[in-house]
Amino acid sequence: MALSKLPLYSVFFFLYISLSISSQALSSKIAVAQIKDQQDNEPFVGINIGEDVSNLMSATELVSFLQFQKVTHIKLYDADPDILKALAKTKIRVIISVPNNQLLAIGSSNTTAASWIGKNVVAYYPQTVITAIAVGDEVLTTVPSSAPLLMPAIESLYSALVAENLHNQIKISTPHSASIILDSFPPSQSFFNQSWISVIQPLLHFLSRTGSPLMMNFYPYYVFMQNKGVVPLDNSLFKPLTPSKEMVDPNTLLHYTNVLDAMVDAAYFSMKNMNFTDVVVLVTESGWPSKGDSKEPYATIDNADTYNSNLIKHVLDHSGTPFHPEITSSVYLYELFNEDLRSPPVSEANWGLFYANSTPVYLLHVSGSGTFLANDTTNQTYCIVMDGVDSKTLQAALDWVCGPGRANCSEIQPGENCYQPNNVKNHASYAFDSYYQKEGRASGSCDFKGIAMTTTTDPTNLGNYDFNLDAICQESTIESGQDSNNSSRPFILFLLYILARNSIIALYLPNDCYLEENESCL
Repeated sequence: MALSKLPLYSVFFFLYISLSISSQALSSKIAVAQIKDQQDNEPFVGINIGEDVSNLMSATELVSFLQFQKVTHIKLYDADPDILKALAKTKIRVIISVPNNQLLAIGSSNTTAASWIGKNVVAYYPQTVITAIAVGDEVLTTVPSSAPLLMPAIESLYSALVAENLHNQIKISTPHSASIILDSFPPSQSFFNQSWISVIQPLLHFLSRTGSPLMMNFYPYYVFMQNKGVVPLDNSLFKPLTPSKEMVDPNTLLHYTNVLDAMVDAAYFSMKNMNFTDVVVLVTESGWPSKGDSKEPYATIDNADTYNSNLIKHVLDHSGTPFHPEITSSVYLYELFNEDLRSPPVSEANWGLFYANSTPVYLLHVSGSGTFLANDTTNQTYCIVMDGVDSKTLQAALDWVCGPGRANCSEIQPGENCYQPNNVKNHASYAFDSYYQKEGRASGSCDFKGIAMTTTTDPTNLGNYDFNLDAICQESTIESGQDSNNSSRPFILFLLYILARNSIIALYLPNDCYLEENESCL
């Protein structure tokens, strides 16, 4: 879904503090208060869940995974009944969606709209906490022929909510591509594409009247890709900037340290230029791909980790924007899983934080910014070989990590404690983790050209790994009778080993087994 979100941005102009241009007045405190009244008590980070995934876990497993990862807000691209049922009594807040192909029926019939609300909202609420309905997805830019149906569909659904007395609890809006905003920098000069004013104006009236947000999909990744050489990568990734690298709006003299804030303020100014100052911006999609083809060199794990980690911190730190420092827009990350069934380019299948088997694509760095995701390097993390990698590729990676990579591979040499079983997969898992720990579990240090993966949880919790006990040394250690600081540990490990051999449990030893100075490998 990310490909359709290409914003057609004009080139950013970087102006410096030396500009001596009078600033415009900011919006009134009353308008700010009206906007803040629409928000949750605190800004939050949610996550989108797309389902173009092979072997997608069941709805019950998905909800358990969301709870384990401390996810509190999600957005669906439909109203999946199994997921809505599984969400009951979990307090996870969900935005459900009307797919674009249902707009015709709902926009043409109040009865159909009422039936949709009954089937997808009333049947689950309030046990399942539905907070909003997203009507269509980027309708104006992806299916413009359906644009005349958008407001009738929204109004019909709202009337159905009123009939059920749910209109104050559940908001209705529609997500837009950033490309509906033209001349996006400087933000103070931004305006909505005049081709869509016949839809945007009544929509803004509706949002203002009902206290609903303007839903926008903002992708600094695409801004950067379309303006390479003009928009620095650091500005797109929320990296700290020197004053000389900040973007400055010449009309307001407001300084922008990142692209996303400029995009959000462009939306606020576009609404202000149409005399709407009481509608909050909700970022319904934002993210960065972790892998791309040869034409997408900036779609990397490091950049995806940096963008999403910094975005989470930016929201949870209540950073606001230069135009509205008092207001922090909540953001839904795109997305939970890599959607491997999506069509090329390669980046389309690589926006997720996790693979379908629930292992993280990379580990976020968000400690100290509240609780969002257990997928964080503050937890115990490991690096192991992915399934299905051919031996030749593994051997090449193993040769590098034990050679130029300078990992501690002494324990997997012939005759040493971790040599058995003598196969390349087990040796590579040992070596990869040795390198990963040596590098301080840094982002990108568990990749090896896409054949390794990280995990933040003991594999016994999720049951996704075939991690052979022999590969982590304890068998040969027990047989050799090596001494330990705790004489009971070999016996306990032996019992656990026997249990694992009989498929009762699986053991995942702590990383001190991998440290070079630990001679006992226990």
